[in-house]
Amino acid sequence: MAHQIPDDGTLLPLMEEFYTIQGEGFNTGKAAYFIRLGGCDVGCHWCDVKESWDAELHALTSADQIIENAAQHPAKAVVVTGGEPLIYNLDYLTAGLQKRGIKTFIETSGAYPLSGNWDWICLSPKKFKGPTRMVAASADELKVIVFNRSDFAYAEENAKLVSPGCKLFLQPEWSKSKEMTPLIVDYVMNNPKWEISLQTHKYLNIP
Repeated sequence: MAHQIPDDGTLLPLMEEFYTIQGEGFNTGKAAYFIRLGGCDVGCHWCDVKESWDAELHALTSADQIIENAAQHPAKAVVVTGGEPLIYNLDYLTAGLQKRGIKTFIETSGAYPLSGNWDWICLSPKKFKGPTRMVAASADELKVIVFNRSDFAYAEENAKLVSPGCKLFLQPEWSKSKEMTPLIVDYVMNNPKWEISLQTHKYLNIP
């Protein structure tokens, strides 16, 4: 039986939720509660959570329960990720979190319209399904995954879409990090508007 996911965002296909340290991008090193929603049709071949793609595999969970779970932890910050979280209406979830004094962060490919009220939007665009102009214009942070040399040009294309105040990050894809990291170092030294993001949680061996 297929999920009937309500349009009001009161039920969401929750893949996992856990309390950890943010590992990537601008907010690296900060404690946060992660909410990973199932469902994604962007289909990156190097995705490290392919089990998130099929929303049907993940139980529909009350957004009120997710909010309650998040509120139990000392860090009042939540990262909503996926999958692709903007497939769903996130207005109800973010309103409930913010009522509890919890800051809301999202990591998205930007391929779907923006919903929810966010304290921080991390746009991590994918070539297979590019970001909407609305998400790009709203992004606080652009994080481009570098899998091969052509991704530098892709990063620059996306940098033209975001606002002037948006933070720009290049991050080596984990399986290619030995090969790509030296190229990123050189690129950032020559193009200092960019910064380097590393998947520090993998070095720390935490989720």
